[in-house]
Amino acid sequence: MDATPDLPRPPRVPVFNMPGVVSAAVGLLVLIQAGRVLIPDAWDITLLVDLALVPARATLALDPGRADEVVRAAASWPGSPLEVQARAAFANYIVAENAAMPWTFVTYGLLHGSWAHVLLNGLWLAAFGTPVARRCGAWRFCAIALAATVAGGALHVLLDPLSSLPLVGASAGVSGLMAAATRFVFQPVPDAGAAPGLLPWQRPVPSRLQTIPELLRNRAAALFLVIWFVTNLLFGLLAVPLGISDASVAWDAHLGGFLAGFVLLPLLEPRRR
Repeated sequence: MDATPDLPRPPRVPVFNMPGVVSAAVGLLVLIQAGRVLIPDAWDITLLVDLALVPARATLALDPGRADEVVRAAASWPGSPLEVQARAAFANYIVAENAAMPWTFVTYGLLHGSWAHVLLNGLWLAAFGTPVARRCGAWRFCAIALAATVAGGALHVLLDPLSSLPLVGASAGVSGLMAAATRFVFQPVPDAGAAPGLLPWQRPVPSRLQTIPELLRNRAAALFLVIWFVTNLLFGLLAVPLGISDASVAWDAHLGGFLAGFVLLPLLEPRRR
């Protein structure tokens, strides 16, 4: 006879407790990176050239007379003679190409420089995209991520118009989702008495977005915003000089995406009773 008391089974929590659209987005980024590893190098270079965002392309499309400035800017970056020669050759290719390629304001967000890059973005996408998707639904989630990606690329081009360095990464879109989540995740959640029988992660999110003054008075939200802006600025300015990264961090693209998500969420907020 089994004398073990008949205890209730613990609740089953899925390993990946994410909305389908978030899982699909993370899976797509991982799948693209895996495909780039498997294809020949020549194909991968072609993919990078055709889909990455190169600020000089947009600049030359609007003002072809700045071609010499683009070439001089490429040659002025520090590096070995071989690196300087390669940058100058690519800048000359961009000048001769003379193509705006507007789709790259979106497609650059699908490419990444390394597995560490894509996995880090995937982690932040899962963490901050999940509450946004649960609150707003799939199409609003996609709209915010897309608008933030475009806004991040546009601000990067505006602040560094002569750059011929390709920009890749989903960081701008992820920053937009992060900013959108900031508008509501730092509010106090209902306590157990207000939501009987629900575990902490099952309780409903607050139904109202916080205003900007309310966010600034919310210590957790204000601290998060300060840390986000400071770390992005420091990594953007000091990553290469300190040897943290071989490539510069596009802090301006992160900022553009963050501002877009912060402003756009209230405009897309579904009506609630």
